[in-house]
Amino acid sequence: MEIINSIVTWVMKKRIHQIDLFRKYPHEVQEELFQNLISTAKNTGWGKQHGYADIRSVQVFQERVPVSTYEDLYPYIERVIKGEQNLLWPSRIEWFAKSSGTTNARSKYIPVSPESLEDCHYKGGKDMLSIYVNNYPDTKLFTGKGLSIGGSHRPSELNAKVSCGDVSAVIMQNLPIWAEAMRTPPLKVALMDKWEEKIEKMVETTVPENVTSLSGVPTWTYVLLKRILEVTGKGSILEVWPNLELFTHGAVAFGPYRQLFRELIPSERMNYLEVYNASEGFFGIQDQRDTEDEMLLMLDYGVYYEFIPMDQFDEEQPKTLTLDQVELGKNYALVISTNAGLWRYKIGDTIRFTNLSPYRIKISGRTKHFINAFGEEVIVENAEVAITRACEATGAVISNFTAAPVYMESGKRGGHEWLIEFEKAPSTLQVFTKMLDETLREVNSDYDAKRQNDIALQEPIVHAAPQGTFMNWLRHKGKLGGQNKVPRLSNTREYLEEIMQVNDLLNS
Repeated sequence: MEIINSIVTWVMKKRIHQIDLFRKYPHEVQEELFQNLISTAKNTGWGKQHGYADIRSVQVFQERVPVSTYEDLYPYIERVIKGEQNLLWPSRIEWFAKSSGTTNARSKYIPVSPESLEDCHYKGGKDMLSIYVNNYPDTKLFTGKGLSIGGSHRPSELNAKVSCGDVSAVIMQNLPIWAEAMRTPPLKVALMDKWEEKIEKMVETTVPENVTSLSGVPTWTYVLLKRILEVTGKGSILEVWPNLELFTHGAVAFGPYRQLFRELIPSERMNYLEVYNASEGFFGIQDQRDTEDEMLLMLDYGVYYEFIPMDQFDEEQPKTLTLDQVELGKNYALVISTNAGLWRYKIGDTIRFTNLSPYRIKISGRTKHFINAFGEEVIVENAEVAITRACEATGAVISNFTAAPVYMESGKRGGHEWLIEFEKAPSTLQVFTKMLDETLREVNSDYDAKRQNDIALQEPIVHAAPQGTFMNWLRHKGKLGGQNKVPRLSNTREYLEEIMQVNDLLNS
């Protein structure tokens, strides 16, 4: 295995030169990619409808093609699912990434073309490894296997000839043989659709392996690792897999989970790497050793980027900025045009640029997940920073949380109500709440203004949820495992009250 490790490491290091190209020439790379997308799609149904044949500039493209939501594109996507081809993209599309996100709405079905699979998702995976081996040249990553937690897929109800599932399942099902040989558990286990059964089979099949890396959503990865310790009776994951050195994570911010994983994997040589891989594409990779949740925006993956300033977001046709027009520190809604036929598509994420040369970003939240009932404009990034600091100050470790507004009533001020499930309780909930509140005031001036003398907002109400609360809710919703996650913030009380109600019913 040492020989294989040396060969694969050498191959992966060679790819760094391609990454350096778009680091140095970001605008030229994006312009060339844009022209290629337009040229390739000009004879599709969408391309003909919007006159792609004579589009020569981004300005004309923006004038002719409206910014789209999933609802805008769904009539076209539905036709593709039913078998109509060359509609949004010329290649034959037989796979769709099912994205339910954190909402109660119907699932979204995101087309996955051969090009997006190969030149976006797989390229992102290879570049992630390239960046890692360049940052850690003495790695032994390839002496063992990578454990990945996937979802499942099944034929579409509209057309049995096409398949729909979590993007992780789509990727795994289409992996080349050489890549499949380097991962665990076996595909038939990785793609099981019943979460509780899958966890048990994953424990059974992966414990005997030499696992050197993990990849997945922190919440579900933690559930697996905790179960492994229960079954094996070991004190830490390093007693099971002594050569483990990397956890690649995404989907939710890692800050609130960092201490949780350090306790499970107590090793200074354990590395953590964040990626931004969504159903719609692979967008970012943490490229520096000492940064947390800051990622290099990947510019040559068949994705053309535009950005909506958040003060423009609610406009019917908002003004979008190109990469050369963005500014540091501002929140933007992400808009993409892709080699799978998504055109000027609002994916629902907000990002903030932390560096402009090269372009690095942080995910700051979701366009629909925030609290702004009183003009406080609290976003997911604010909440995660505050939760992390409160945990650090009180020795707490969390597994999940959500928050919602408390509406003003006669004679009562408004506020925020938090439901937090602790793996390790804080020294005192009062101190935790105080630190949560103080950090929110520090990182969000609008929240601070509303909290002055309790003018509009009173101190947050924090509930310590019983163990299993959020798992019970996800089970009730049929959303265990995969890419499913709990909504961090909501501007209504719908999620909070439903989670509390489901838990009360199950424990009554």
